[in-house]
Amino acid sequence: MQKTILHLDLDTFFVSVERLLNSELQNRPLLVGGTSDRGVVAACSYETRGFGVHSGMPMKMAKELCPEAVVIRGNAGTYSKHSDMVTDIIKEQVPLFEKSSIDEFYADLSGMDRFFGCYQYASELRQRISKETGLPISFGLSANKVVSKVATGEAKPNNQLKIDLGYEKPFLAPLSIKKIPMVGDKTYQTLRNLGLRKVKTVQEMPMDLMQRVLGKNGEVIWKRANGVDHTPVIPFCERKSISNERTFDKDTIDVVKLRGILIAMTENLAFQLRRGEKLTACIAVKIRYSDFNTYSKQMRIPYTSADHILIPKILEMFKTLYNRRLLVRLVGIRFSHLVSGNYQINLFEDTEEALNLYAAMDRMRERYGDKSVVRASAMGAKTIGRMHNPFNGQPPIVLAHRKQ
Repeated sequence: MQKTILHLDLDTFFVSVERLLNSELQNRPLLVGGTSDRGVVAACSYETRGFGVHSGMPMKMAKELCPEAVVIRGNAGTYSKHSDMVTDIIKEQVPLFEKSSIDEFYADLSGMDRFFGCYQYASELRQRISKETGLPISFGLSANKVVSKVATGEAKPNNQLKIDLGYEKPFLAPLSIKKIPMVGDKTYQTLRNLGLRKVKTVQEMPMDLMQRVLGKNGEVIWKRANGVDHTPVIPFCERKSISNERTFDKDTIDVVKLRGILIAMTENLAFQLRRGEKLTACIAVKIRYSDFNTYSKQMRIPYTSADHILIPKILEMFKTLYNRRLLVRLVGIRFSHLVSGNYQINLFEDTEEALNLYAAMDRMRERYGDKSVVRASAMGAKTIGRMHNPFNGQPPIVLAHRKQ
């Protein structure tokens, strides 16, 4: 059966949600993200792009380029709620779909031409989403995920585009090589140094030349430039790790504050593990100093999800890692090597009171929120917490770095 893959993307999603909540923001330049000088632009309206603003840019630079822009901090919970509304509509209409990010979806419509006509079906789906949610959305339709994603980018804003079978290469040929998914700034610069600017030039090159320059990635990029992609639509996103990090508005050398934040992060991530019935066997700590030098350390441990085991090990790693006596810009932790399972009771050290305490605290957090119960040493870390279960099969919400 010939594949038909639909790619849906909510246009400037965070901006669109803010405008939906406040109509006075319509047609005004708008930046969503961290509001301090160290904040990052999570999303920007089309009105700001003429000034050279783009997502991922430092907020300070964006405000200098476009001083009349309205800056909004944004709210992950609000964006999740509107994303879920779109997800529910797609789930109702489409037999197989993948939510690849908070504002991006793939759907496999293969075989539906026999009954509806895939393009007409996708058009009606897009119209329904716009009508019921009030959010602008674009789509691309083709034989694979890569071409559909590029087609969506070309269709924006608030439009749609179909690439017929056999026309993938002619469609991609005149585009910039930066339009190929997986070509980031560094890869783009490498290809530009080789004199490559358009996708057509990559299409005309032999694959082994791309492999010699970029290794395995060279082969993938060459195939994508030629419209070749066999990646399936995967309906469930299995998390391989969970992490948390904080960038400070002002660099700090306050060890008590740093330890409190690490305790809060560990406590919160351990709760997420227990909520998702997961265990971790590898923990890592990361520190970035004021001179931007970044150091990390990881440790293998017996599978666990218990605070009283994880916190001492995280603090021990931090003590080993923090040895430069410089101001700290960022700290973070990560739990990986995740497996399904529940905490294994230690016959000699764990008490019934401790286990009952964990169960009671987790019930309170489920009911009243992640931050309803915290250790006294972690009370200073006010922004540590999550809006959703990270093991619900959906991809993580990508926002600008939250500040402490």
